[in-house]
Amino acid sequence: MNLRTVLASAALAALTASLFLTIRYDGSSTDPAGLFWWYAACWVLFAAGLLALRRVPAGSVVPMLLAGAVTVAVTGLVGPPRTSTDSYRYAWDGRVQSAGISPYDHTPQDPALAPLRDPWLFPTGAACADPYLAPVPHTGSTPHCTRINRPAVHTIYPPVAEAYFLAVDQLAPSDARHKPLQIGAALISLGVTGALLLILRRAGSDLRNAAYWAWCPAVPVEAVNNAHIDILGVLLAVTGLGLAAVPAMARRAAGGLLIGAAIATKLMPAVVLPGALAGVRRVRDAAVVLLPAAAFAALAYLPYVLLSHGSVFGYLGGYVEEEGYDDPSAASRYSLLRLVLPDTWVFPVLITVVAGVCVYVMRRGDQQRPWSGALLVTGWSFALLTPGYPWYALLLVALVALDGRWEWLGIALAGAAVYLLGPRFGYQATLSSVAYGAAAALVLTATAMRLRATTKWAGPGSEATIPPAEARHNP
Repeated sequence: MNLRTVLASAALAALTASLFLTIRYDGSSTDPAGLFWWYAACWVLFAAGLLALRRVPAGSVVPMLLAGAVTVAVTGLVGPPRTSTDSYRYAWDGRVQSAGISPYDHTPQDPALAPLRDPWLFPTGAACADPYLAPVPHTGSTPHCTRINRPAVHTIYPPVAEAYFLAVDQLAPSDARHKPLQIGAALISLGVTGALLLILRRAGSDLRNAAYWAWCPAVPVEAVNNAHIDILGVLLAVTGLGLAAVPAMARRAAGGLLIGAAIATKLMPAVVLPGALAGVRRVRDAAVVLLPAAAFAALAYLPYVLLSHGSVFGYLGGYVEEEGYDDPSAASRYSLLRLVLPDTWVFPVLITVVAGVCVYVMRRGDQQRPWSGALLVTGWSFALLTPGYPWYALLLVALVALDGRWEWLGIALAGAAVYLLGPRFGYQATLSSVAYGAAAALVLTATAMRLRATTKWAGPGSEATIPPAEARHNP
């Protein structure tokens, strides 16, 4: 083992140790600022690891990258969910389905589902003094509560996600609690790493770029420890884009099918569709991707529509309203646009800009690299929406790994800063503006530097406008 490999191994070991300590640190409610600094330290070590990996001999890259992917993912298993309670809803929805009941028909606190409750998801007595547990209506003097957030509303998750929750519940021991969902997420995260390596190899890109995903702190924290279902949508979307890059019509149709499955998992992966249509000039070629995607998303809902008595969209509309996406004056939404625009202009400008980026990607994008356009649409959508939940950015991180434009990772870190530091700063819009403003500035600066490098490479009077792949996709 040469010195460069030793240094990369040391950086990876330091990252792993820091992630272990971060996930073991239970400070989300008592010390959010301290937890964020632990998390930020992981990102610094992540950057050091990426730089060290660049100097590792080619023959050692894949083994080291995969070893790092495993150790990083495993750190997410060392504690219960630290910064999100979403996985408790997943576990409940799986349990409800195993009992033969549609997850869309009842809220968790509905008395009709009381026989399915257990002390883990529905504690009673002194445990209910925890302010992060939601009270549940009950009879008698003993308090009843639940770990599930928003227990008075119906589930929001689409059908592929619900099918996954059912599968995990069916395969897991009855007393396993949160671990099956975490283990499932860890395995899926490793599957994403494998898919990235296959796609990068076929595209002729640097395999080291897969480390942007495999070693990213967001993966063990948000995908594994918090077990967010977004990870399944990421795997399906990434694989779908990989197939959409193949000229063969059957492969592109399969890619559209997988993107449809990703949309039927978390809806958000719909932002990759413009990338999948990059460079398409004929309606028939667009239909090869769009029709399978739409058909799968629609048909996935059909069994639940037939089995459910209520709406299969659950709390989706209420969630949009609660999170402020329908209100341009909401505290931290659209924070960058609100710095320069009146509130009444924010939403129309947002739609116009995102639509413009989509049109640009579809007209000027590279059909053989659909993830490049998907990253552009996803990145600017996040930068302008300024979401407060860091797990949304898991898709963005995977697209960075495919395309190599590392500067977009700042958006993922900005989301974490807003989420973790929000309680400390009273969820003020200033926090979102500073975090996302710094991330957007990084993107613009790096883009300007890439354009300058492109012009320099092309040379005076040259007609070349696209730099070599190494210049485009490596830092």
